[in-house]
Amino acid sequence: MHAEEKLTYETWPAEPEKSTLEAKNKFLGFWFFLGGETVLFASLFATYLALKDKGPGDHVLAKDIFDLPLTFVATMLLLTSSLTSVYAMYHMKNFNAKKMNLWLVLTLLLGLAFLGLEIYEFNHYVHEYHHTFTSSAFGSAFYTLVGFHGAHVAFGLLWITTLIVRNAKRGLDLYNAPKFYVASLYWHFIDVVWVFIFTVVYLMGMVG
Repeated sequence: MHAEEKLTYETWPAEPEKSTLEAKNKFLGFWFFLGGETVLFASLFATYLALKDKGPGDHVLAKDIFDLPLTFVATMLLLTSSLTSVYAMYHMKNFNAKKMNLWLVLTLLLGLAFLGLEIYEFNHYVHEYHHTFTSSAFGSAFYTLVGFHGAHVAFGLLWITTLIVRNAKRGLDLYNAPKFYVASLYWHFIDVVWVFIFTVVYLMGMVG
C-alpha cells in the first residue's frame, strides 16, 4: 500500500506506524536515537549521585529545599500526559484524526503545566535558598540533570505541536502516522526518565 493512496477506515492497516519501509526505518532509527539518549541520561544520573553531597560547608541540602508535594503534582501531570498520548495513538490506529488530535492537545496542556511547575520550582530555589547552578557541585548536578530533562519536555511539546499544525488539514496517512507514533514514544521516554528523577533526586534526597 502506497503512502499517498486514499485510505478509509476499512483499508487502514492495523499497524500504520510500521506498514511501509520508510515507517520501519523511522522506527529503527528512533530506537538507535533512544539508546544514545539513555546513555546520556545515565551519565547525568551518575554525575548527580557523585556530586549531590558536595559543596561548601554551608551549601543547602536536598532535604532542606525540596517541595515534595509540588513535585508529586508535577509527576502526576506528566504521567497523566503519558496516558493521554496512549489514547491519542489508540485513535490514530483507528483512523480517527480528530480524536487523536484532541488527546494530543490534552497531552500538550499537561506537559505545559508540568513545565510551568518546574520553572516555578527553579525560580523558588534560586530566590528563596540561593540554590543556583554555580552555588555548589550539588546545584550544578541538580540543574543539569533536571534542567536537561525539562529541555526534553519542551522539545517534545514543540515536536507534537508541529505535527498537529502541519497535518491539521491533511488528516492521517501512512506518511505521517509513523511520525505521530514516534513522537508518542519519545514522550513516553521522557516520562520514564522523570520517574527515575523523581525517585533518585527527590525521594532519595528527602531521606538522604
